[in-house]
Amino acid sequence: MKHRRLSGKLAAGLLVVALAATGTAAPQFASAAGEVSFQRTATYPVYLNNGGDPAAETVAEISAVSEDGNTLIYTDAAARQIGFLDITDPHAPKGLGTLSLTELGDAEDEPTSVAVVGEYVLVVINTSASFTEPSGRLDVIKIADRSRVRSIELPGQPDSIAIAPDGSTAAIAIENERDEDAGDGGLPQQPAGLISFLRLAPTGPARWSLRTVEFADQLAGVPGIDTPEDPEPEYVAYAPDSGTVALTLQENNGIALFDPRRGKLIKAFTAGTVTISGVDTTEDGQIDPTGTITDVPREPDAIAWVDDHHVATANEGDWKGGSRGWTIFDARTGKTVWDAGNNYEQLAIANGLYPEDRSENKGTEPEGLAVAEFDGNRYGFVASERGNFVAVYDLADPAEPKYLQTLPTTNGPEGILPIPGRGLLAVSSEADDAEARVRASVSLFQLGQGKPAFPTIHSTGDRPIPWGALGALSPDVDDPSRLYTVTDAAYEPTRILGIDAAATPAVIDSERVITKNGAPYPVDAEGIAQRPDGSFWIAAEGETGPENALIKISADGAVQEEIRLPEDVAAKVKSQGFEGVAAHTVGGVEQVYVALQRHLDGDPEDTARIGRYTPSTGQWIWFGYPLERTSVEGDWIGLSELTLVDDHRLALIERDKLNGPDAAIKRVTVITLPDQPAATGLTALTKETAVDVLPLLRETNGWTQEKLEGLGIAGDGQVYAITDNDGVDDATGETVFLRLGHSDKVFGSAPDPSGSPTPSDTPSPSDSPGPSETPGPSDSPTPSTGPTPPTDSPAPSSSPSASPVPTVTPSPGTAEPSPSDGTSVPPPGGNPGGEGELPETGASIPPSLLAAALALIGGGALMIMIRRRAQRH
Repeated sequence: MKHRRLSGKLAAGLLVVALAATGTAAPQFASAAGEVSFQRTATYPVYLNNGGDPAAETVAEISAVSEDGNTLIYTDAAARQIGFLDITDPHAPKGLGTLSLTELGDAEDEPTSVAVVGEYVLVVINTSASFTEPSGRLDVIKIADRSRVRSIELPGQPDSIAIAPDGSTAAIAIENERDEDAGDGGLPQQPAGLISFLRLAPTGPARWSLRTVEFADQLAGVPGIDTPEDPEPEYVAYAPDSGTVALTLQENNGIALFDPRRGKLIKAFTAGTVTISGVDTTEDGQIDPTGTITDVPREPDAIAWVDDHHVATANEGDWKGGSRGWTIFDARTGKTVWDAGNNYEQLAIANGLYPEDRSENKGTEPEGLAVAEFDGNRYGFVASERGNFVAVYDLADPAEPKYLQTLPTTNGPEGILPIPGRGLLAVSSEADDAEARVRASVSLFQLGQGKPAFPTIHSTGDRPIPWGALGALSPDVDDPSRLYTVTDAAYEPTRILGIDAAATPAVIDSERVITKNGAPYPVDAEGIAQRPDGSFWIAAEGETGPENALIKISADGAVQEEIRLPEDVAAKVKSQGFEGVAAHTVGGVEQVYVALQRHLDGDPEDTARIGRYTPSTGQWIWFGYPLERTSVEGDWIGLSELTLVDDHRLALIERDKLNGPDAAIKRVTVITLPDQPAATGLTALTKETAVDVLPLLRETNGWTQEKLEGLGIAGDGQVYAITDNDGVDDATGETVFLRLGHSDKVFGSAPDPSGSPTPSDTPSPSDSPGPSETPGPSDSPTPSTGPTPPTDSPAPSSSPSASPVPTVTPSPGTAEPSPSDGTSVPPPGGNPGGEGELPETGASIPPSLLAAALALIGGGALMIMIRRRAQRH
């Protein structure tokens, strides 16, 4: 990705070298028999390091680390600064502040890359006034006190920097990038790019000297180089012996090798073109990996040396190409040794991370790449800029890389920083949009014993089922260890997916398309409940109130009925309607429950509605659910799911709209249904918190997800929850599938329902228009093609897969609900036990309960009971 005065590229070789020079002994991570993996330890939003307006744009693009491995330095082009983090404790990184580059130069100066040499961090800076007058400088900053000890003018606009493993030289790619708005945006555009070599004299920065190499004329005649007169240097990396520098020429689809000591071009070769099938090439809301890209130039971005003779490239593409994968070349011959084919895209699909809205562009856009040895094992790391993940490979054999695991990140991972001496990997992500609550961050991962923690749910095989945006769960009536889920409006067509919850990670292994009159029927499905005969109820949220629908669907996916909200209720619903559906049969009569996400005009304040629909009569009964309150600007509290615990209780998800460190309410609550609800008005309910899910979401050490949206109790009694990844759109894309424990532990045994309903003063219609029958045959989904190789290389050796993850269970303190009588009308509020500051909340004590307590045990015991009840809330 081009920086357009806003981004840079990771300096590949220096990251591994910096720690190798410290003499720090590499730790032993596991015994020969133990499984090892990278585990996420922390995610640090870099806006916390600024000390200014938290809404101001700030990014983390490229990172380097001090030689002791404890201070991480990252570039922030948006704020025109570099930032410092203390990562001594990888579980609790601390911001150490920033250094403004505009104060050292001009207000428009932007850092593009960083590297560490001894006690100094070298910062390459774009100072260009225009594309036609490129310029730059290199600032040498002493890490200890952040003083600038030297500034060196560069012959153009720098893009990346790398340090030789022996510390003798530094290589700087001078890109002089093209102006995409000039003419057709293509090449050539002068002045041409260069490469500079900085001789790092051991006597210190004062004696360092710069040599610049112009090589455009030497590219003429090299087969496959698109526009040799305008090289467009992108990314530099040193060979392990420090004797050769590899440089990508991205738009020219080439790789050049240099002798850094003599400042000479050794050779150049093309990265080649590929034809890859089994990828999605159409942006139509459907992940359909059946397309083909033909004769596409790889156009590599990042490059790293695998060993003395092989280089690996991340083939992002920038002008005419991008092959959606990565490649290993023999640097001696320029021949392709291995290519990912469509395997990298399949990894994204299998893990729910495929960015469908980039299908007509470059798909996952692999951009960052690094290679490093940990405990004697060589690893490769490839970052997807659009899929928000890093794929990890075993590179023991350059001709046959083996996929190991996927690491989820925040949006736009660009810098990959291995820190082998500490067993760490740092990933810096550049996407930042405070309004969308997408924030740039630095993620830390540590190599250690154990299975990968991600994914918690995936699809498998050579042709993994595409999935994402899962906001509902239902038990499978035929299999006690299985669940169903359904995709929402992020994708078309709407599909019901089967989940094997007994597997770890859970496996999505079946799909059926929802159809109407024989054609796919897209709806915003926000709830699913399977009926005893195998058919389904779907709660479909509408963009307006009247568009909300309770849909009855046959076992094979065909729409049978669509029930709309009563007109009086529909008129009050805006864009946030149905969220969740559950159904059971009581006394031979089917009853269907739905949740409306937010408060309706005219209802009691901070109250959401739960509706009960009786299909045999068409009658609606309404209940009032007390919502928490929030005073955070832009936030709201609402319901996201409901499911039946038993014939007398409903479990619900109540959550806020916040994510990351701001998230405060992510809860599973339980309410008891009264025996005789009021026929009109709202029958008020009392809730109890069963599980505070926020600590479980934070245990992932990632970006705390906003949309806790699915909740289901399988036939074996196990309780599951899932987050909606929003189709990787203004979201990290990470899906968290939680195992909350057995329902007896989570919700307790079923109480004896008692009491009478208490209607509110707000009338509500008790019936609805009659349902209409809309039969239609189901469609069978078209299978996608599996991983296939490009035409010029062998297929990858492994298909997308993932390792099991530990079961997550709530602590005993959060899993035991307080008793509920279901009869009183509480004031708004109720459960302040979650994390975060939530003004104006509280718990309600029914007057009848207070009176009984006073009569039985006196005032002192009453106070104990009140405290305990409040704590449970």
